[in-house]
Amino acid sequence: MTSPVQRRRPPTAQQFVLGELRRAITSGQLKPGAPIRQEALAEELGVSRVPLREALKTLEAEALVVHEVHRGYFVAELSLADLREVYRIREILEAEAVRQAAGRMDEQALAALEAAQAQVEEAAGAADVSAMTAANRRFHFALYEAAGMPRLARLIATLWDATDAYRSLYYVEAANRDHVVQEHRAVLAALRGGAADEAVRLLDRHRAQAVAALAEMLEQG
Repeated sequence: MTSPVQRRRPPTAQQFVLGELRRAITSGQLKPGAPIRQEALAEELGVSRVPLREALKTLEAEALVVHEVHRGYFVAELSLADLREVYRIREILEAEAVRQAAGRMDEQALAALEAAQAQVEEAAGAADVSAMTAANRRFHFALYEAAGMPRLARLIATLWDATDAYRSLYYVEAANRDHVVQEHRAVLAALRGGAADEAVRLLDRHRAQAVAALAEMLEQG
C-alpha cells in the first residue's frame, strides 16, 4: 500500500475554489472592495455555483469577503480604525511570539528564516508582488512558529489574513520593498545575536512603516 504522503487525496471542488479565491484576494489580484462575480468566476474555475457559494461563506467567516443583500459578495475593505486595531493586536501577540522564539532559536530555525529572506529579496528584486507577499509571510511565520506556541501562531495568522490584500498593495512601491528587505536583515542580525528585545523593537518599527503607508492609501480612498 502507498503511504498517505505518497497518495494524497485531491481537493474537493469547494477546497479548490476556496484556495483559488483566497490566493486571488491575498495576492491583490482581487482588490479590497472589488465585486466577486459568481457566474463568471464559476465558469473560469470550471465549477458549479454550489462549491463557490460554500467557499464564499467560509471566506465571509474569515472576514475576507462581505455579503451585501441584493448586491452579492465583495472583497472586504478595512477602515483606517480597523487597520490600526489589527496591527495593534499583532504588535502585542507578535512581541510575545518573538521573545519566546528568541529563547529557542537554533541554527535550523535561523536557516529557515534566512532561506525565506533570500526568497523575499529575490522577489523584491524582480518586483514580483505575489511572490514577495508569500515569501514575506514565510519569513515572519518561520519566526513565530519557532516560539513553539501553535495557538498563538494561529491567532497571528488570522490577523494577517485580514490585511493580506493591503500588504500586496504596499509591495507595489519599490521603496516599500526595499524597506522590507533592510528591516528583515536587521531582525535576522538581532536574532543571531540573541537580542530578543532589539528584534521586537525592529519588528515594531517594521509594522509602523507598513501602517503609515497603508493609512495614507486608505485616506486617499
